[in-house]
This record gives sequence, C-alpha cells and structure tokens, in this order.
Amino acid sequence: MSPRAGLDTHTLVLAAAEIADEQGIEEVTLAALAARLGVRSPSLYNHINGLQGLRSLLAEHGLELLHAAIAAASEGLKGDAAVYAMGQAYVDFARKHPGLYETTLRAPEEGHSELERASEQVLSLIIGLLSCYGLDAEGELHAVRGLRSLLHGFAALENKGGFGMPLDTNISLNWLISTFIAGIRSMSSSTGTGQ
Repeated sequence: MSPRAGLDTHTLVLAAAEIADEQGIEEVTLAALAARLGVRSPSLYNHINGLQGLRSLLAEHGLELLHAAIAAASEGLKGDAAVYAMGQAYVDFARKHPGLYETTLRAPEEGHSELERASEQVLSLIIGLLSCYGLDAEGELHAVRGLRSLLHGFAALENKGGFGMPLDTNISLNWLISTFIAGIRSMSSSTGTGQ
C-alpha cells in the first residue's frame, strides 16, 4: 500500500494539533485524525507509529512551538523583563494551543531523543533567563520547576474557566511572576550568591 500523495508526517501532526486544540487531547484518535484528513485509519501507519507515536510527535511539535514563542518574547531581554516576557508567552501559548500545550507537560521517556532534545531546549532557555539571579545549578533547576508550576497552574485554571471574577488575568499573571522573582531574589540573597 503506497502512502497517499500529499500526506506526510508533518501534515498528520498539524491536523492532530488542530483536533487537540479544538476538542482536547483525549479526542485525538487515529479514527478522528483519519476522518479529518479524509483517509482510512490504516493509511496513517505509513507515517506514524500508532497513537502513542502520534502523541509523542505532538509533544515534540508542542515543545518546539513553545520554545519558539518564549524565545521570541524574551529575545534581547535580561533579568526581570525577560522572565515577565517569557511567563506571558508561556501562558499565551497555553491559551492559544490548549490541547497541544497539554502534550508538553509530561517529561519525555528516556530513549526518545527528539522529544528529549525539544524538552532540553525549553529547559535550557528558561535556565538561561534565570541565570542572572545568582542561583547555583541545583537552585536554577528548582527555580525552573517553581516557575513552570506557577505558570502551568495559572494557565490550567484559566483554560478551565477557573477565573470568574471580572479582573484582568494578565495583571494577575504579572503579580504572580513578581512574587516568583521576589522569591528567587530572596533565595539567592540567603545563599550569598545574589547580585
């Protein structure tokens, strides 16, 4: 059986990302993807390794887009300005791509080199943005975990309709990032490595 003309892995991933963002990641099935593309499900196996393979490709795609978004937002910025820009871009990505964003949350399984590479790119970028706060290597990793937790919690609550009060959520997000920055400044000062 030869692959359908014009159908390739990239096309499948983009179509699956659309389904994820419109309907949620759980609705990304091979049957739904085949229906969207107007093909039979078995023809998808010429390009992907089943549903798990598709989800891994989606996660890789999501991480690459997330990296591009936070890199563009923080380009040329340093210190607090870079962290604010990165945090806003992170949450904006989750707003724009709720299903695809969800695929980026899980740590990549060992041996999946492309997914590990994409995840490492995001991690390295965020560590680079936090390097000005004078934390040691372990402290930077804790700070990344903390920042990711704050941003994810905010994005998840917002995406699920958890902020019902008539307040600007971007102002709330800036307050949250300010609190994080104050916290890591305090951590670096208490260890004697702060600037």
